[in-house]
Order: sequence, then C-alpha cells, then structure tokens
Amino acid sequence: MRRLFVGLTAVSVLAAATACGSSDDSGGSDGSGSSGGTTEVKVGLIPIVDVAPLYLGQKKGFFEKQGLRLSFSSAQGGAAIVPGVVSGQFQFGFSNMTSLMIAQSNDVPVKAVANGIASTGEVGEDFEALTVKGDSPLRSPKELEGKKVAINTLKNINETAVRASVRKAGGDPDEVELVELAFDQMPAALDAGRIDAAMVVEPALATIKSQGGREIASPMIDVAPELTVAMYFTSTQYAGEHPEVVKKFQDATAQSLAYADAHPDEVREIVTTYTKIPADVLAKVTLPKWPAEPNRAAVEELAKLGAADGLFKQTPDLDKLLP
Repeated sequence: MRRLFVGLTAVSVLAAATACGSSDDSGGSDGSGSSGGTTEVKVGLIPIVDVAPLYLGQKKGFFEKQGLRLSFSSAQGGAAIVPGVVSGQFQFGFSNMTSLMIAQSNDVPVKAVANGIASTGEVGEDFEALTVKGDSPLRSPKELEGKKVAINTLKNINETAVRASVRKAGGDPDEVELVELAFDQMPAALDAGRIDAAMVVEPALATIKSQGGREIASPMIDVAPELTVAMYFTSTQYAGEHPEVVKKFQDATAQSLAYADAHPDEVREIVTTYTKIPADVLAKVTLPKWPAEPNRAAVEELAKLGAADGLFKQTPDLDKLLP
C-alpha cells in the first residue's frame, strides 16, 4: 500500500473521466480549438464544491471576455487528471498539491498556473473533515488504527492529511487501512458500515452530517493553517507553446476566485448544476476559501509530510512547480 504509484498514462484518465460539459472538439494538434476568435480549452475537474469558481466564471462571462470557452470533464481525483493534462487530453486541470508534487518529483512536466482553494483554518468549520457515523465509538484519529478509512485516491493530499491527524493524536498512521472511494460514494458507505471513517470534502461532508455523522478531526488544518489544498495546472509544453492562452486562463480564473469568495449564495447555486446534492443539504455546505495566491509556507509543510510518508521519488522543486 505504501508503493509509490502515479498513473501517468492517458489510458488511466480516460477510464476515470466522464464528460460532464461540452464535448465539442474544434480540432488542433494541441486538443484545443478556435472558433470566431474564441479558443476552447478542456479542463479536467473533480465534481466537488472546490471548483465552483470555474463554473461560476464561465456563467458570468469572465472566460468569454478573455476569448476562452471552457469544456469540463470530471475525474475522481487529481492523480487521474495529471496524465490527462500531460497527454494533451485536457489543456488545464485541477489537482491537489500532493499529486502535483508527486508528478513534479517524478519529472512529469506539470506547471501550476492559478490558485485553487485553501482551508478555512478553523477546526470543525472547514470544508473538509475526517468523519464517522453518529453512533460510532471512535472519538479520535488515534483510534483509527486497524480501522478502514476511505479517501478519494491513494497517494494524494488526503492520505497525507489523514496520516497527519493520526500522528498528531498519538497514533501510528501505518496501522490505518486506507481505501479508495469516490467522495460521492462515501456517505452511503459510511452509513452502511462498509468503512469505519471517511475523509471527505464538501458536498459529501454536508451529506454525512445530514445522516447524523460527525467530525473527529480537520486533517487539512492538522497539516498547516490555511493550507493551499489544490491548484489549477497545465503541462510545461502547453505553457511554453501557448503562453497567451495560459495568461488569459490565469486572469479569468483570478476574477472567478474573487467573485466566488464574495458571492457564496451564487456558489451554492452553481454547485447544483454539476452535483446531485439536495438543496437542503447544500444550504449547510461549508465553503472553502478561494484566495488569489497560494500559501507557499503551507505547501512547503505539506511537502515535508509527503516526503516523510515516502511519496516522492525526489524532493519536489516548488520553484519550478508554482507560478
């Protein structure tokens, strides 16, 4: 289970991804197309609250004003999106920082170009949590030794975060059985007792709470206060060949992040267009922070923990990875 695995093939992401946006392909050797002065770019996303700013920015016309039209495809996690971006299936992708650092440490040509999300920094009031059933005897991450804990993908930020919480509580993270499960499948699995705990993000967190579940830790905050959790990225090849498109994407994304941070009600509304979360549950969703810039110090701490967990082939070069 501790083996380093990065599925860097187009096949892996093709199996994981399903189209949830426009499927129009205007051609072009780089996979993006142009029509009437508008460039279509394909973006690999995870269908969670985190990416609401891009959907909102598309709706508000921020990308259109930059001459871009976004086509969205969804995948289970950043580790699946990375090979899609590198292979040219997507021009941009959304990924947790650990998956990006693993890729970079394996000489995979990725480049973060825009900030994604950050933790709220408030324990018990974050967009993520380590959760258990309401009647579970488990009260501390230390008690997860020998238990089955779901994370969306192995060898990513959620694995590091869960291990950090267990370690902080005085437990041995190597004794925890981590299993892969998509976020939207975790509430049912937890409720049915197929897993003992789930490391979830919104909107799955709100769903679990609506079922009577409770939090036992805020793992992202255990990694670092106000942690930069994920960013949007491209391949170094695409960045070098299409710097003007990258700049337009950066500018429109920055505007989208700022708008989302200032308009939480519109964020909740747009989430209903790409998830199946009920309106009553959505109203209780805790939104992440969408700052303009990544928190370099927090990413460095995440890198240290990832290195301690043996995730990296070599030390990630953050100067090359970050914008």
